[in-house]
Amino acid sequence: MEIKKLSIIIPVFNEQSTIRKILARIQAVKLIHNIEKEIVIVNDYATDQTEEEIFRYQKENPNLAIKYFRHEVNQGKGAALHTGIQHATGECLIIQDADLEYNPQEYNLLLQPMIEGFADVVYGSRFQGGQPHRVLFFWHTVGNKLLTFLSNLLTNLNLTDMETCYKLFKTTIIKKLTLKEKRFGFEPEVTSKVANVPGIKIYEVGISYYGRTYQEGKKINWKDGLNALYCIFKYGLFAKEE
Repeated sequence: MEIKKLSIIIPVFNEQSTIRKILARIQAVKLIHNIEKEIVIVNDYATDQTEEEIFRYQKENPNLAIKYFRHEVNQGKGAALHTGIQHATGECLIIQDADLEYNPQEYNLLLQPMIEGFADVVYGSRFQGGQPHRVLFFWHTVGNKLLTFLSNLLTNLNLTDMETCYKLFKTTIIKKLTLKEKRFGFEPEVTSKVANVPGIKIYEVGISYYGRTYQEGKKINWKDGLNALYCIFKYGLFAKEE
C-alpha cells in the first residue's frame, strides 16, 4: 500500500504538562518512505492550560501540520477520537495519547506491515516483543489481559492487547464504521467492529510502554474497566446489529 500521509489523532484533556513534549517527540520522528505527518488534536474541553500550550507550540513550529479542534463540553476520549477520525485526511491514521506512555518513534514498527500490503489494521501490543516496559499495577495488567481474552472470545481474534492506545487503521476502513462509544468503551467497540469487516487483515507488533501512576496523571480507573467489559459483550454479541 502506498502511504503518503499518516494522520496522528491526539485526544487531549488537562495535559498541560505533557502536550508540548509529545508534540516535540512526534515532530522528531522521521517516518519511513518519507511519509508526511498530519497531527489532529481534539481538545475535549480541558480546564487547565492545555489549549494555551498547544497554541504556543503551533506558533513556535509553523511548519508542523497541526489541525486543532475543541469540544465545547467534555464528552470523553471516544468522542474526541470520533472528531479526529472525521477530520483525518491521511491514507492511514494512528491514535496517540497526549501523555508520554507511548513512544512515537515506534510508528514505523506499526506502519511496516501495512506498507508491505499485509495489514489493514495494526495494533501495538505492550505484552509482546522485547521492548522496555515500566513495571506498574499488577491488577491493571490482570484486568487488561482479562478484557483482551473476553474480547478475543467474542471476536475470534488472538490479540494480546486489545486495550492498547496504539492502533493504526487504513483511514477508509475506520471511517466506514459507525462508532458510538464516547468514553473508554471505544477500544472494545472498534475492535469488535473491525473484526466484523469482511476480509479484514489485522496484525500486531510489540511496542514499549512507559506507564504513568495516578499521581503522574493517569486517568483510567476500575469504572472504565467495567464499562469496557460491558462494551465487549454489547458489541461482541450484537456488533452486526449495532
